[in-house]
Amino acid sequence: MGCSTCSSGGGLPKGCRGNGSCGTSGCDTLTVFDWLSDMEQPAGQKPFEWVEVRFKNGRKEFYKNVDELSLHMGDMIAVEAQPGHDVGQVSLTGELVRLQMRKKRFRQHPDQFLKVYRKANQKDLDLWTKGRERENETMLKAREIAQRLELVMKISDVEFQGDNSKATFYYTADDRVDFRQLIRELASMFRVRIEMRQIGARQEASRLGGIGSCGRELCCSTWLTDFRSVNTSAARYQQLSLNPTKLAGQCGKLKCCLNYELDSYVEALKEFPETNKRLKTQRGDAAYMKMDIFQGKMWYAYVDEAMTWVALDTSAVKEILEMNAKGEKPASLEELMAEVEVAEPDFDNVVGQDDINRFDRPQRSRNKRRKPRGNSQQGGTGQPAQNKQNAAPEAKENQKPKRSNNRNKPKGPRQKQGGQQASAENKGNAPKAQGNSNNRNKKRRRPNRNRSGNQKPNDQA
Repeated sequence: MGCSTCSSGGGLPKGCRGNGSCGTSGCDTLTVFDWLSDMEQPAGQKPFEWVEVRFKNGRKEFYKNVDELSLHMGDMIAVEAQPGHDVGQVSLTGELVRLQMRKKRFRQHPDQFLKVYRKANQKDLDLWTKGRERENETMLKAREIAQRLELVMKISDVEFQGDNSKATFYYTADDRVDFRQLIRELASMFRVRIEMRQIGARQEASRLGGIGSCGRELCCSTWLTDFRSVNTSAARYQQLSLNPTKLAGQCGKLKCCLNYELDSYVEALKEFPETNKRLKTQRGDAAYMKMDIFQGKMWYAYVDEAMTWVALDTSAVKEILEMNAKGEKPASLEELMAEVEVAEPDFDNVVGQDDINRFDRPQRSRNKRRKPRGNSQQGGTGQPAQNKQNAAPEAKENQKPKRSNNRNKPKGPRQKQGGQQASAENKGNAPKAQGNSNNRNKKRRRPNRNRSGNQKPNDQA
């Protein structure tokens, strides 16, 4: 479900009839639920005069309601811009705006501020919609011009102002780019004021959106507004493998979700002993291998027996370290070995199907040998069984023997199946067999036809 005021859809929502002002994040992204909307204003106190206005792709700004207009969440208003005016949607009003301004450290200047002009009329909305329709085509043409000028930059998004007098191009680049010639060509082509704004890889991902490895929408495009630095130490604390392909997000940087549970892991690791100390036993020294933070277990292996790992509780490890500090050594680690419970996966009825489904049915084997054609009273070639048994012995004698796979057998004159030596004279004058043979390796011969095209009978063959 999407509305015309967000980048993820077009048209008004059909189900909720909220016209894009619902707070369930179905229409808007980066929405804030107004939990003070049902509370009455104290007597004698004026409502807060600042409002929060949302523009394309989650961009939000604060404007002062100088004329004290009656504004509500979801209203389309015309606000002051430099130069001209812009059209946006009211995303928050009341006392929550004061909290948002304090959270984002917005400084209120008594003389320098942007104000709300009026509620957007139909003319403002038509002009704003016309500019939104030009954004995609403008971005593609700008990319072609940048490629022709051989500029090492990527134009990711274009945003037109509400009055179509200004266009802001968002781009990403690794180095500094001289785009003066690009601005001249863009201004002459589109006849608007051009502003180039460089953004980072994470800001680009938040504007474009996408689906993360968890299967949900990106946090930066739904609710995350501040981008904090993420280090590889966050992955080390959580015992994750330092694989860049798994730790990187859509933007190519480390995932922001690595910081979500980092404090819990750091707090849990305080209960674990140091991993750089070896455990000394009478059997030998043991070195640290890995740990399980949730179960509170640590694995150690003897230096001489690296393939044998022993699981110990954190309390057992601390006890051994205290014994080593006193100069004592336990007999072995197996005395204090902890029991590791391995949960067996249950694959019964995983997808909610019945016990008897199409996967449980016995499948027929496709490698069965085909039965010879013909009924039970006939042979494989369609002849009766009696004629097959009374076949001429000459046909059996004239059959070619199968080649032997024994290559070490001494070479000699080839013999036929009947034991008679084949000669060059008898080979050409051998009578042809009448009837069909059961030898499957024998190729079928084409029927002999005379020049007139008629088939010769078997007696005259």
